[in-house]
This record gives sequence, structure tokens and C-alpha cells, in this order.
Amino acid sequence: MILAALVLAADQFTKYLALQHLPLEQPVHVIGDFLIFFRITNAGAAFSFGENVTWVFTIALAVVALVIIWLVGTRVRSRAWTIILGLLMGGVLGNLTDRLIREPGFGVGHVVDFINTPWMMPATYNVADMFITTMMVGVAILVLIGVRLDGRPRVKTAPADED
Repeated sequence: MILAALVLAADQFTKYLALQHLPLEQPVHVIGDFLIFFRITNAGAAFSFGENVTWVFTIALAVVALVIIWLVGTRVRSRAWTIILGLLMGGVLGNLTDRLIREPGFGVGHVVDFINTPWMMPATYNVADMFITTMMVGVAILVLIGVRLDGRPRVKTAPADED
């Protein structure tokens, strides 16, 4: 889980820098309209969905982290799955840390978001979000190409003979 620790550290360090150096809700154009830093705190999930049930996201993130730990500890033998799940775990832990330690309090803390790329999507996000999103794409790819958790190749079954 070294990858998870590295992603968590990168996420929390960039959030620390954002909190120390970026004004709240004022755009800082880094590369024109291509990359804008815009610091906000998000009580909800993507696109601020569910702002009144922040505790649900805390529980969901904790459950996802526990499932990843269980999978890696008991089922995963594939290097690809280990890498993908390690990076996903780092993203999950990054946002879970915010839910646990940030205002307004334990379990209902707001996530620090500060990266905005309006050309790509109308959202403001953080390093943890980037890893969660890209690693979920990675999970989908591994499933689609048939990489099993245990690393064994998928067994192709022959079609049944028709008379």
C-alpha cells in the first residue's frame, strides 16, 4: 500500500498548499482558461451533490477503503490490480481524511477542492478525485480485458456444438 500512502501524501500536501496560498472562491488563472486554481470546500460529492448528507460520504469512503484492504489482503494476486487498487485507495483516503479532520467537524468535514479545468468539465476537484476517477477507469479496463484479481488468465469456453 505504498502507492496509497504516496497518493494520500500528495493529496493532503496539495490541499495544505491550496489552503495556505489560494484565496477562497477567487480564480487564479495558472494557464489561462486551461488550468485555474479555484479553492472551495465541498460538503457533498461530485458537483456538490448531497451536501446535507455529508456523513453518508464518510461512511461510503470508509467502506470502500475496507473493501480494498480486504480484496488486496485476501484475493488480489495480480500486479495490475494491486497497482490500480493501491492508487484508488490513496484517493479514497485523501477525501476520507478531509471528511474526518476538516471543518465543520469529525465525519462531516468538507473536502478541499481547488483544481478547475473548464475546457474538460464544469467541476472543481483535487488530487484525490483525479486518482479516484482515473483508477475507476482502470478498474473498468481490467474487467473488460479480463484480468482477474488472482492474476490467472480468463478461461475461454468453447461454444456449444449445435446439431
